[in-house]
Amino acid sequence: MLVRDLGLREYAEVWALQRRLVFERGEGKIPDTVLLCQHPPVYTIGRSSKQAVPAGLPHPVHKVERGGGLTWHGPGQLVGYPILKLSDHGLKPRSYLHALEAVLMEALEPFGIRAETVHGFTGLWVGRKKLASIGVAVRGGVTYHGFALNVNNDLAPFRRIHPCRLEPDAMTSMHKVLGRPVDEHALTKAVGNALLKYFGKTAAGGGA
Repeated sequence: MLVRDLGLREYAEVWALQRRLVFERGEGKIPDTVLLCQHPPVYTIGRSSKQAVPAGLPHPVHKVERGGGLTWHGPGQLVGYPILKLSDHGLKPRSYLHALEAVLMEALEPFGIRAETVHGFTGLWVGRKKLASIGVAVRGGVTYHGFALNVNNDLAPFRRIHPCRLEPDAMTSMHKVLGRPVDEHALTKAVGNALLKYFGKTAAGGGA
């Protein structure tokens, strides 16, 4: 597996990269790959979602292939896009979602955060607040889209929507939970290491 830290990248650029890598992974041209990045402010919604998109949102809205409803991405939030061949890991889509939750829980522990799952929902929660969202797609047995972990990001953009059909104030961040900023470089490394531990054994950085 390759873990690629792309830094801050436009959503549409990384979305296009995912679609290319899904094809290449399906053809066996590349190994499993995970893209870790942040995005300039943007809203996304699953194409099959029936959730209404409020008028007048201050950032672009992209309808994408993943499951789930309307959410926001922006600076200070770590987004991960695993491009994995599920059969190589003995996983089905549902068990893959649980695997991503387990990976993120493990990555958060060294930062002093004990996150949990909530029955009937995907993602991770701290108390009654949602810390990480997960929404994936699978094409030809290969995954794309993935997870968004709120680290140091502003939570105000979530309050303009019902994030994944939750109440506008349902989201939290590592910063808010801990009461202090989080080292984003260290957090990205911890998430990458947890992904490698679960899904692979080799890492690579940078590039597009």
